[in-house]
Amino acid sequence: MERLYWVRHRCLQLISTDRRRGWYSPPSSLPAKSSLDAQDPLVQRLTGKRRVVVSQCDPHQAEYHSFSKGFQDNSIRTTKYTLISFIPMNLFQQFHRAANLYFLFLVLLNWVPVVEAFQKEITMIPLAVVLAVIAFKDAMEDYRRYRYDKKINNTLTHVYSGKQKQYVERRWAEVCVGDLVRLCCNEIIPADMVLLHSSDPNGVCHIETANLDGETNLKQRQVVRDLPQQGSEFVPENYSSHIECENPNNDLRRFRGFMDHPGKVRVGLHSENLLLRSCTVRNTETVIGIVVYAGHETKAMQNNSGPRYKRSKLERRLNMDVLWCVILLLLMCLIAAVGHGFWLSGRQNPIYMIPDDTHPALAAFYMFWTMIIVLQVLIPISLYVSIEIVKLGQIYFIQNDLDLYNPVLDTGVQCRALNITEDLGQIQYLFSDKTGTLTENRMLFRRCIVAGTEYPHHENAISLEQYEEQGCGDADHSLTLRSRTSRKSLSCKSLSCNRSSVSLNTLTAESDTHSVHDTLRRHTPGAGAFSSTMECAVVPDPQLQAGLNTLSSPMRSPVRQQAAEISHILDFFLALTVCNTVVVSSPTQPRHVVQMPVVRTPLRSLEEMKAMFQKLSLPRFPSSPSQNTDTPPSLTKKLFTRGRSASYFPNNSPQTPITTLQSPTAHSGTPSNTPTTPVTPALSSGAWSEDVDNIQKTKDNSADESESDDEDEAEELLYEAESPDEAALVQAAKAYGCTLLGRSPEQVLVAVPGTGPLSIPLLHVLPFHSARKRMSVVVRHPLTGEVVVYTKGADNVIMELAEAAEDGFCREIMERTQRHLDQYARDGLRTLCVAKKVLEEQEYKAWLKRHEYAETSIENREELLLESAERLETNLTLLGATGIVDRLQEEVPESIEALQEAGIKVWVLTGDKQETAINIAFACKLLRPTDHILMANCDSKETCEARLHELQHEIRQVTKEGMSEDDGSDCVLVIDGRTLDYALQKELQGSFLELTCCCRSVICCRSTPLQKSQVVRLVRDKLKVMTLAIGDGANDVSMIQMADVGIGISGQEGMQAVMSSDFAISRFKFLRKLILVHGHWCYTRLANMILYFFYKNVMYVNLLFWYQFFCGFSGSTMTNSWVLIFFNLLFTSVPPIIYGMLDKDVSGETLLDLPDLYKSGQNSQAYLPSTFWMNILDAFYQSLVCFFIPYFAYAGSDIGVFSFGSPINGSALLIILLHQLIESRTVTWIHTALLLFSALFYYAFVLLFSLTCVTCNSPTNPLGIETKMMSEPLYFLVCGLTTVLALLPRILCRAFRSTICPSDLVRAQKMERLSAQDYSTSLRQWKENKAAQRLSSRHVPQNLSVNADMPHLTECIAEAGAVLS
Repeated sequence: MERLYWVRHRCLQLISTDRRRGWYSPPSSLPAKSSLDAQDPLVQRLTGKRRVVVSQCDPHQAEYHSFSKGFQDNSIRTTKYTLISFIPMNLFQQFHRAANLYFLFLVLLNWVPVVEAFQKEITMIPLAVVLAVIAFKDAMEDYRRYRYDKKINNTLTHVYSGKQKQYVERRWAEVCVGDLVRLCCNEIIPADMVLLHSSDPNGVCHIETANLDGETNLKQRQVVRDLPQQGSEFVPENYSSHIECENPNNDLRRFRGFMDHPGKVRVGLHSENLLLRSCTVRNTETVIGIVVYAGHETKAMQNNSGPRYKRSKLERRLNMDVLWCVILLLLMCLIAAVGHGFWLSGRQNPIYMIPDDTHPALAAFYMFWTMIIVLQVLIPISLYVSIEIVKLGQIYFIQNDLDLYNPVLDTGVQCRALNITEDLGQIQYLFSDKTGTLTENRMLFRRCIVAGTEYPHHENAISLEQYEEQGCGDADHSLTLRSRTSRKSLSCKSLSCNRSSVSLNTLTAESDTHSVHDTLRRHTPGAGAFSSTMECAVVPDPQLQAGLNTLSSPMRSPVRQQAAEISHILDFFLALTVCNTVVVSSPTQPRHVVQMPVVRTPLRSLEEMKAMFQKLSLPRFPSSPSQNTDTPPSLTKKLFTRGRSASYFPNNSPQTPITTLQSPTAHSGTPSNTPTTPVTPALSSGAWSEDVDNIQKTKDNSADESESDDEDEAEELLYEAESPDEAALVQAAKAYGCTLLGRSPEQVLVAVPGTGPLSIPLLHVLPFHSARKRMSVVVRHPLTGEVVVYTKGADNVIMELAEAAEDGFCREIMERTQRHLDQYARDGLRTLCVAKKVLEEQEYKAWLKRHEYAETSIENREELLLESAERLETNLTLLGATGIVDRLQEEVPESIEALQEAGIKVWVLTGDKQETAINIAFACKLLRPTDHILMANCDSKETCEARLHELQHEIRQVTKEGMSEDDGSDCVLVIDGRTLDYALQKELQGSFLELTCCCRSVICCRSTPLQKSQVVRLVRDKLKVMTLAIGDGANDVSMIQMADVGIGISGQEGMQAVMSSDFAISRFKFLRKLILVHGHWCYTRLANMILYFFYKNVMYVNLLFWYQFFCGFSGSTMTNSWVLIFFNLLFTSVPPIIYGMLDKDVSGETLLDLPDLYKSGQNSQAYLPSTFWMNILDAFYQSLVCFFIPYFAYAGSDIGVFSFGSPINGSALLIILLHQLIESRTVTWIHTALLLFSALFYYAFVLLFSLTCVTCNSPTNPLGIETKMMSEPLYFLVCGLTTVLALLPRILCRAFRSTICPSDLVRAQKMERLSAQDYSTSLRQWKENKAAQRLSSRHVPQNLSVNADMPHLTECIAEAGAVLS
């Protein structure tokens, strides 16, 4: 129906008089896209994939009803069942399991009279119990979801009512598509809405997406352009625009559509106009939006996939062994059927049998199915339920491990995948991201290069070293998590709507130590996002500071620097300040409003600016903002006055304390609509004020502007950045006086030394893209009036785009910058290059037309915007580069060293440069000083193939010279992204994998997210190994999802990695215990429990099978059917579950001390095919002993069938329970109590059954049998002898293996029984022996070459001992 309504709407558009406007209003130089749509059949087909949304107000009721049919309401239901559908749906889902279907088949088969083995009701008990247990678990889980849904659906919001002509409270569930919703500060968005109005004068709304993707930094959303009511109070009745957008999808970062305004103006819609459900409105008093997606059609619900389910390696092995049990069952039933047929054939009408005309062959066929019913216990139906219960218990213990708890972030381990805990104990390859995973992702500015000159910032480095020596550098001890303000959120009608949620970006230092750093903190106010105050404090380099001081130095002072160099410095810091998406706020007034200044004629050069100062005899501005009449702290007080928005009003008062050079502004809405209009040259001054009353009040209280340091600190600027490096660069620029004071969609307010606050028109923001690896902003230069593009990004990308200038000066700058960049990389610094480009007006207008076309496009909008940005970012002029340090997380070297000792191959997949990655690898002990680095940097596929063969030949050559194969692990391969592309091609995959298998580790540099996932898939599928991937950012999601086990780190880059992972941790160091301890425990516990289940089922079923040889293979049993069914279902089922949850073969401390023990899980030593068959053979032996000892003991007596079965059942129970006691490595009071309870429960049941049951097992009568047998000493003698003889071989075999050839696990168990002093001595000796074994087989080759293309790498290797600060 929606398609029909859309066709009708489209036809009405096409027959309208204005056919020149199609999907949007294109520039005059471009063809109208409507004509393109008419010619493009693809676009015509896509029209059915869109929806039309109109307002639900009274004037639009008829039109609303015509379009809104088929739209979902806003109620959500995440439950699977209802009260009516629970039983049928749950049974339907449970019978998707093959085991349940198998037992259902047996229940139905037992109802067939010719093959009936037991009473019909009895055979239903095992299946009914299993189904009931799982149904109860599912019901409890669904009830929790129901309570959550009810709470969400009953949340209240304000929706406009056309009848009442006002906003009324309405439940979220009652919100519909087309409703106009009003939200206030700190309210959660109930549905996906297009933003129509914001109380912010610039039409901006800030939202926090923590509930959606975990990111706590604020994001800006913009009101739809060209709305008739924009800038005034929103009147719902006057809103008559139509929205046409794409149908619901799960892409959180894309929204495509357009809005038809009444004047036939069509405006494109994109993600910046969309408010997503579950996000929170921040720093904005009121917003109004129209609902376009509701309920399960919202992007948040489309992404709500719930827990992840994977099949573990152990589960796959289990399914194979179940098939072997099926084959064994069929074989036993076939033997019984054939035996029954021969038995009948050998007897002609015996007197003890009822005459029957059934042919022996047909009787054998019937007996085959009867035996399947009798021997059904061979297939462990309760095993699957027990595995689920055990895994839930294992997850509980993992999540409640205090050693994996991070008190700073108040988070522990999250287990998102419920069924692969045992895979943690079998990891063979670990793929790790670098930034944010191995490092802190807390970027700290350290050094920079401007115009080819390197500024080392020695004092800054010394300051940080002293800060860390005082114990303030450890995030776990010095940082606390606190909310944005200590006071509660004010009313939503107030402008001071403070953030009430806890944010990861508000980490602040907790140190009361009074030192020189307190002074430094006062001079550099403001804690940066992601880092503490002291870490963000940058001590300026004296030489660079002197260059900036030239802007405000007296004219009589000699200017030693050239104007070009000064311009480079100013542009460099302007780029750091402007080229970002940082949101500026304050503790008391988070919102910063910047009004449009009056248009002024630009100054053409710095010399003109100085000449103007001298001509007008104005006071010159000091070099440090702290000496200004209005310092940044005091200026902040004016900007962020409590409860009021700060606005800039130009005036000509000479008494204004701040003289501001006004920059030209040519745009109020769309930059291209209004041309620049020059006016009479003048130098205007301006004042920041709240209103007229506050201006006078500020003058009267001017003495209060020099406030104390503590008060200045209270009014610090707060920077909220989308990435840590942005915050670090803005803080660095602030240290030099280039302070970012505020940001609006149209302009940026910056305080520059020598000029004071400057309002810089912001024309365009080209955000960072992983394909471009850079971001750009287009502004009008505040001093020259030119259109300037500032770009920052990866050094290799910017250097390629930098203009190859003909003059030697620029060429020399690029060469010197590259040399310093190489040194930065060797020092382990993250490098970014900064560049600019000056556009002519005509060039800018030509680009703008194409860019507007891309912005307003619906189809291929992302591709067109990417192409537009790349077209602009060419022929750049290099300004400089920055070096940012990203410290290693605590205990990363120890963790990687332990993982490598455990036999796990660690690969690092990073987007950083090779030198940076190598330096980090040395620091975290992934590389050792004795390792040999094999470089692979190739420009073509042929070169890559030759290089791979060359490296393989070198490793083989060294091996032939006497090095063992294992010593090939001393080699580490370092490969760049381009070469990795070639190596991942099908023709070279084999050579690449062969080379990596000879290396101890691999480092992939400059790798893209796609390459990361391709590498993981290649290793996982080709080598058939267990893989684990760990990362913290959105670029790691594909890698995490591709690995067998994916682990996300809840770091500084949001929660995308966590939401896509199987397990989530907060620090890399927790991976050590999670894998080496919990992984080992989960695997060994579950493997041993599964083997035990197979053993006890086969052992007990064989007792019934042996009896068939003495009853003519008739399907009879020597025990009553109730005991037969309950034996595995009740009497012996609980101890294995506790065994699977609590058993510890080795303690956690020993597993951490001896990572070598983890190799047993890698090799699946606990659950090998040989282990499985040994358990089956042991079960056969024990069943023979358990059956034939009572048989011979009671041979010749007159006991009945059930009396003969009594000692067999008693012996079997003791053997099975004591067998588990032998296999248990940890025997606690819980184990002992459960074993005793199981034995007592059995005897209590059979005694009660024997005393009370007369007709419970028709046609036989078990009354008094158990009491009579237990009154005879022979019963206990038989049970005792049988138990000893059955378990003796296993005890002897275990003692022999532990004594003659003990495994590492057995040796570790013996060590734990020693005293503390002896344990330490044995532990030290163990490690020395292992190290000696490795050294004895190691031969350090001398002729293994390193790639000659990187001669500077030798210096990097020589500095291997250096560890990052």
